[in-house]
Amino acid sequence: MLGKLTLDAIPFHEPIVMGALGGAGLVGLMLMALITKFGKWGYLWKEWLTSVDHKKIGVMYIIVAMIMLLRGFADALMMRAQLAIATGGSHGVLPPDHYDQIFTAHGVIMIIFMAMPFMTGLMNIVVPLQIGARDVAFPFLNSLSLWLLVAAAILVNLSLGVGNFARTGWVAYPPLSELGFSPDVGVDYYIWALQLSGLGTTLTAINFLVTVIKMRAPGMKLMDMPIFTWTCTWANVLIATSFPILTGALAMLTLDRYLDFHFFTAEAGGNAMMYLNLFWAWGHPEVYILVLPAFGIFSEVVSTFTGKRLFGHKSMIYASGAISILGFMVWLHHFFTMGSGASVNAFFGIATMIISIPTGVKLFNWLFTIYRGRLRFENPILWTLGFMVTFSIGGMTGVLLAVPGADFVLHNSLFLIAHFHNTIIGGAVFGYLAGFAFWFPKVFGFKLEPKLGKAAFWFWQIGFMFAFIPLYVLGFMGMTRRLNYTTNPEFEPWLNLALFGALLIACGIACQLAQIAVSVMKRHELKDETGDPWNGHTLEWSTSSPAPFYNFAKLPQVHDIDAFTDMKEKGVAYAVPKSYEPIHMPKNTAHGVYIGGFSTLLGFAMIWHIWWLALLSLVGIFACMLARAYDGDKDYYVQPEEVAAIERARFAKMGVRADDAAAENAAPSGRAPRPATTA
Repeated sequence: MLGKLTLDAIPFHEPIVMGALGGAGLVGLMLMALITKFGKWGYLWKEWLTSVDHKKIGVMYIIVAMIMLLRGFADALMMRAQLAIATGGSHGVLPPDHYDQIFTAHGVIMIIFMAMPFMTGLMNIVVPLQIGARDVAFPFLNSLSLWLLVAAAILVNLSLGVGNFARTGWVAYPPLSELGFSPDVGVDYYIWALQLSGLGTTLTAINFLVTVIKMRAPGMKLMDMPIFTWTCTWANVLIATSFPILTGALAMLTLDRYLDFHFFTAEAGGNAMMYLNLFWAWGHPEVYILVLPAFGIFSEVVSTFTGKRLFGHKSMIYASGAISILGFMVWLHHFFTMGSGASVNAFFGIATMIISIPTGVKLFNWLFTIYRGRLRFENPILWTLGFMVTFSIGGMTGVLLAVPGADFVLHNSLFLIAHFHNTIIGGAVFGYLAGFAFWFPKVFGFKLEPKLGKAAFWFWQIGFMFAFIPLYVLGFMGMTRRLNYTTNPEFEPWLNLALFGALLIACGIACQLAQIAVSVMKRHELKDETGDPWNGHTLEWSTSSPAPFYNFAKLPQVHDIDAFTDMKEKGVAYAVPKSYEPIHMPKNTAHGVYIGGFSTLLGFAMIWHIWWLALLSLVGIFACMLARAYDGDKDYYVQPEEVAAIERARFAKMGVRADDAAAENAAPSGRAPRPATTA
């Protein structure tokens, strides 16, 4: 009846696991109690969980990312602590079986369930606003993508308390991930979580590519789109072309495990190297999927806080495109040591070095933008300057690893781990945190408290150096990754420094959580009435903070790359329209939530071989899809009277009267009226 699932699947004998489950359950119960006490279940369901508003969906993506950041960082802290303790004959506190699950879960969570949702959340919030659209092309598909991610995240967290997670490392190489070497459910949790999240990510990419191509504001040419929108577009091109490769590789691994197909089983005629090629044909573009939107964020931040137009707008677009194309031509540098031969290694080594050139173009463009600009040291610019240092170190060490001869020495060592974290944390994560601080007032209507934000940055920046620079040293000393204890006393001081760095980063995360809480409490002091707290250049700053559910009362006319700055200079930024048209908007729907719920059940059933539940779940998914397809009540019109009332309230808060705005609109030049509080 329950397939392989028994009470033995719950690890009652592991105090660390049961303590984590108990703590998470207690926090969950407290949260549910608070929601019940304040009577917010109905509000959450109607306004958030069933919403198809791209801004609310973006916020929910970021909430998922932050929750998974805490889980993934807890895993990292345990690994650092284990390696600092497990020296000189001690085997530490984590048994090998548990340690292997932790480092596998850490990699999967941080890449698939923290970085990807954070990036997708920012993209959801900002891209439609930047191109002057009222929503994405397919609002329901956007909701469905979110709930497929949530379903996958639930499965990953369920593996902590029901069964176990994979012990293979986050890449799940065969033959270790084959049934003969991993007969338990760990790899199955891995497969179904990645398949569900990957499906949602692919749907998101298609959705946003159509949105950017078909829904730009009148007058906005492709080459005039903001750089963040462009980098997200290149990332979505990479997603649409690379994620199906991962889907295929995992489908073959599934067939190997469930139906004995032996695609990757050498003794049965398969080839494990085929999995490696397929995985990294997705895996290296994935690195650029993560970092390209961060590059776009840094471009927006540098341009805004210098008060200048971005240096080399078109060169940034071409550089991002070059990175996207070259990103598909470097995957084999992940196995220089596996006997491909000198010619193949030379080609991929040179391609890897070449990809650093367009990245360098971007760095110099940011520096030239800062040159002779009046740089304002707000929190987003601190993350940007920190990135320039940490990512440059990662780039230089990446060029070193691109030399096949050097890679023979450093491959599979902690040097590689340090390089990877330099690029992903110093590049992608710093970028997302800059974007979070930058666009927070646009989403919630008030800024983040700056002092705690600066403390968080410095804890992160200094902690990062302490956590990962020692790993470069350990890599040169010969320490390999995936060890759960060491016997070389020369490693100990460097491992202790790495643990100290991780603790500093923990302080940084604590400061960020405190910053959010303090900002909410001081939201009236930090309030933004203008919609443009940073004196921004792009269209998202032309709406109120938070933006109305329809985004724009009238679709903006674009005549320049920096569309909003152009409007301010011409004096039309805050013009009050004489009349409004009805606005066509999608209605909220619960079908995405239901499909996500059934997908969770389907994944769980397939993991534990509960075939009747898998069949019922499939029926439920198809029933929801049919119900959505035949639902005739999917949209509505916002009437002009409602739009006019919302816009009048917005202009009144800004101190702009209709007659003032009309007079300013008639002027040939000059700036529209702006409150004195605007930066």
